[in-house]
Amino acid sequence: MTSNALDRTTLTRRGLLGGAGAVAATVALAACGSAGGSAGEDTAVAAAPTTTTPPGPDAKVVAAVTDVPVGGAVLLASERLVLTQPTEGDFRAFTALCTHQGCNITGVEDDRIVCNCHGSRFDLDGNPVEGPAKRPLKVRSVEARGADLVVD
Repeated sequence: MTSNALDRTTLTRRGLLGGAGAVAATVALAACGSAGGSAGEDTAVAAAPTTTTPPGPDAKVVAAVTDVPVGGAVLLASERLVLTQPTEGDFRAFTALCTHQGCNITGVEDDRIVCNCHGSRFDLDGNPVEGPAKRPLKVRSVEARGADLVVD
């Protein structure tokens, strides 16, 4: 082997650091581009954001418009949020805590938001219709932006 051949195969410190930087940048970009994640206890898994306008510093894309059925609701347990659509295009959002004793809302059954802690049930407007809860669920601001639902 000649010294020229040896020079072409020798790894320099600059080459090693440059290669490591390129690998780190690729991993970081791949992680940022991932829309995956575990749905956990969520009833619906939010779609990848498609909003053209950023939601703002205190707002977050939480679901796709298509995730919430007309005349129904979804519980996003990891967000502590219930989204409803009582009529076409009329979206509502509520904190997923029962107003009776602060238990977590446990699910959605047909057109009712359910807290199994003491049997309270709420309608799609967040009003109590059964059980010991007397006050409506706490309202959160929600807006449909394109295909996304954005909550403040």
